[in-house]
Amino acid sequence: MPSTNLNLRRFCLLAVAAQFLFAAGIQGADTKSAGNKAAKAPVKFGDEYAGSDACQACHEDIYNNFLKSPHKATETDARSKWKQHGCESCHGPGAKHAGSVSAEDIRNPAKLVAEQTDRICLGCHLNQTTHAGRIQSSHMKDSVSCVACHKVHADGPVGLVPRNPEQVNKLCAGCHLNVMAEFQKPFRHKLPEDAMTCVDCHNPHGSSRPAMGQTFAANEPGCIKCHGDKRGPFTFEHAPVRYEGCPACHEPHGSVNPRMLVRHEVRLVCLECHSNLPGVTKNASAGVVPPAFHDLRLPQYQNCTVCHQKVHGSYIDRNLLK
Repeated sequence: MPSTNLNLRRFCLLAVAAQFLFAAGIQGADTKSAGNKAAKAPVKFGDEYAGSDACQACHEDIYNNFLKSPHKATETDARSKWKQHGCESCHGPGAKHAGSVSAEDIRNPAKLVAEQTDRICLGCHLNQTTHAGRIQSSHMKDSVSCVACHKVHADGPVGLVPRNPEQVNKLCAGCHLNVMAEFQKPFRHKLPEDAMTCVDCHNPHGSSRPAMGQTFAANEPGCIKCHGDKRGPFTFEHAPVRYEGCPACHEPHGSVNPRMLVRHEVRLVCLECHSNLPGVTKNASAGVVPPAFHDLRLPQYQNCTVCHQKVHGSYIDRNLLK
């Protein structure tokens, strides 16, 4: 009998808990729905707003280019809270400026400090996948604003961001002169020939990888997109490939080595990690300081990849010999 009462009590408690959770779920859904409606609610335009028609009267060429750009959605899309006020979505209320025709009475994102300009852009772009890393990016930390690279209403549909490889590389080179100099070395990626662009490897809006590197297949280095044979996964991995990535051994922009290595000889790259290795026996050394198994005074040990051919990882050999 006590066991029956205990089970009945448990059943009642579970029923009450289920009812509570159900009610909380409905309330949460209502709150979420109300929040979505509030987020989509149009801006209540007062007398301080002039509307885009007033802007068009003086800035017709800019307005026409604006309607040809992707940002026209703020002006024409019925779902936009800035419908018919697209100009004021970035420039702020324009009634005072329309009356005074003074540049001091309107907000110009191109003349604001980077933080204020980015706040305007991220008002719409913050939750987009492309710009997810913008706040943590090096461009943000170095006060490079969005309009430093993007022309919001210039040259119509092709003016927002360069698409031609030559134009993209020229835009990046405007700030990264030291990087462009590295591409003048004898062995480099085909960027000076405009066969590829900087954004093929770097995400200008930010990335989870160092140097704002592009990612491939979730979180793998963007290098794998072209160099798929180095991807793995391997049964026996080379630790730097996994933890440091390709730049641990390779110069991505240019090098004096045919394999674009960080050192001009293969053995010097390997010795950054593999010098004075412990021996396999008590009295023997597998390192490079004579006397040792890998005695660098001997020619056969002066190029590590002659034996260790699978330096990126192996499926069958722990020592990466094959």
